[in-house]
Amino acid sequence: MTLAVGGALVVAGAVVALVFSAMDSFEDSIALPPRSEAPYSEPYEEGSGPYDEEPYEEGPAEAAPEPDAEKDVTITACTRDPQIGWQAAKVKVVNGSSTTASYTIMIEFLDKDGVRVAEGGAGVVALEPGASAVRKAQGVGEVPRGTTCRISDIWRTPSGPAD
Repeated sequence: MTLAVGGALVVAGAVVALVFSAMDSFEDSIALPPRSEAPYSEPYEEGSGPYDEEPYEEGPAEAAPEPDAEKDVTITACTRDPQIGWQAAKVKVVNGSSTTASYTIMIEFLDKDGVRVAEGGAGVVALEPGASAVRKAQGVGEVPRGTTCRISDIWRTPSGPAD
């Protein structure tokens, strides 16, 4: 028994020595190159650098701001699949802007205490001004009964017609 324990200690010591040796050789192989010997140069003064740009001039004022995208999206249904327990929200998007736009809608699914238990998202591409679309924002993961839906984020971006 004593011989077996002693042999195990010798083997363990050899493994530790081998690991340290391998680490030293690996450390040497990834050594950083020597620091550059290039002379130091002072930073450019404003207006004297090689990449000077013309001063920025403001253009004409933009047209009146578009209505908020939040007003364009409403939740029309919030349901939990009884078989798998995943929540989904049905959203209606009406483009209230004056240009064709694409929408990204993020939904939070909240338990009865208002704690977020899942998220989902939906998108609409190239929706004409005044047009509407209905999409399903599917949550991922089982949620408790009584979970509610809330819009957490909406992005509306101008876009061209769908291809």
